[in-house]
Amino acid sequence: MTDISSAGTFVLGDRPVARIGYGAMQLAGPGVFGPPADRAAALAVLREAVASGVNHIDTADFYGPHVTNQLIREALHPYPDALVIVTKVGAFRGEDGGWRPAQTPADLTRGVHDNLRNLGVDTLDVVNLRVIEGTGMAPAEGSIEERFTALAELQHRGLIRHLGLSNVTAAQVEEAQRIAPVVCVQNQYNLVHRDDDALIGTLAGQGIAYVPFFPLGGFNPIQSDTLATEARQLGLSPLQLALAWLLARSPNLLLIPGTSRVAHLRENLAVAGLALPPDALARIGVAVQGEHG
Repeated sequence: MTDISSAGTFVLGDRPVARIGYGAMQLAGPGVFGPPADRAAALAVLREAVASGVNHIDTADFYGPHVTNQLIREALHPYPDALVIVTKVGAFRGEDGGWRPAQTPADLTRGVHDNLRNLGVDTLDVVNLRVIEGTGMAPAEGSIEERFTALAELQHRGLIRHLGLSNVTAAQVEEAQRIAPVVCVQNQYNLVHRDDDALIGTLAGQGIAYVPFFPLGGFNPIQSDTLATEARQLGLSPLQLALAWLLARSPNLLLIPGTSRVAHLRENLAVAGLALPPDALARIGVAVQGEHG
């Protein structure tokens, strides 16, 4: 079994966590909607992750909806003291499975209570505000003061230990920090999409975790082929190589690769034991992003 602590740790909130965690999104049904095809397999993945040293799980009650949190509770409750469960609020699912904004203070409060109930806890470890601005799903400027203040009030009431942000701009991070401490930022970032380079450095200097999602998201076919070729030469899968590059990018990056299969989970966690030469990682970064556009 891989010792994932070999990849190091970083403080998330007030607890150090292994830099390779687990994202629960894929435990739900197709399109992150409905129950899993194999409930027993989903429970086995969660238990294997924690048994392997994972102590950072990322989830949301709108996955399913409710499905992933209920699986986490069934598989792992009562939770180990070292386990940090990070959830997010700011969306809900329509009857058609579509993603809908849930950004009002009332929506966010309801989302926090849904997470508390389905995870079976009195206090949530970390809650990320998933910001949705306008009609797009990518980060866009706009004040988040009212929304983040609503979560800060729930924190003051003891329902949330720590607050984070997801899908945000650097200006929105600064705005939130004027309201309450921010312990993590979760945005899309990978070998191709590196808009947050400066933000990662700023957060690293502040001791704040950055959690990239979609490690292979948004690649065009040429970029995917380039990554696959580089990975094959190193005896790795493309995802393993993409994760290894992220681990090397900055010590405050915490990874949350997801899967619904134990074998795939083990492949992801094996990245902790990789020792790729810095020059190889630099070459791969240039090669893949060089095909952007």
